[in-house]
Amino acid sequence: MTALTQYTPGPAYGAQMKKKEGPNWSLILVRELRHSPEKVWEALTDPVHLREWAPFDADGNLGTVGNKVKLTTVGAPSPHITETTVTRADAPKALEYTWGGNEMKWELEPVGGGTRLTLWTSINRHFIAMGAAGWHICFDLMDHLIAGQPIGRKVGAEARNDPGFRRLHAEYAKLFGVEMPKWQ
Repeated sequence: MTALTQYTPGPAYGAQMKKKEGPNWSLILVRELRHSPEKVWEALTDPVHLREWAPFDADGNLGTVGNKVKLTTVGAPSPHITETTVTRADAPKALEYTWGGNEMKWELEPVGGGTRLTLWTSINRHFIAMGAAGWHICFDLMDHLIAGQPIGRKVGAEARNDPGFRRLHAEYAKLFGVEMPKWQ
């Protein structure tokens, strides 16, 4: 049995949503990590680290303003590649780019000996609970990676069929007052 098969996500927390113009909403996730902002920054920007926890692969470093990076969604039925340009990279405090047309804004704030990591992303309201559940798990995987205990990532259909993901998805749907999709 691998560490990933033994991993079970904790309860839904640290998420909120806010209405934006058009069909998208802002999903805001906050997580306190036990690692320094510098270590969290490296996990957010280095393609080798991203490969261990993020729902996409990056063909370059996201840590420099102006860098053009291809982000390939992992686990999608067919490859979905988005080219992004990093619009803000203030190490180790703030990072901004787009992924699949959605804004990705990361803020890192030192708290005690760790980091308060906040993600703001735009997402269609119909997918907000699913997005919150997915990012919740990604943050857990990132935390394990930085601690030197990588457990790998689970993405796509494999992730959506996982009982822990389904439970989290239902918890976030209830928290946000949104309906579960028909595939549940």
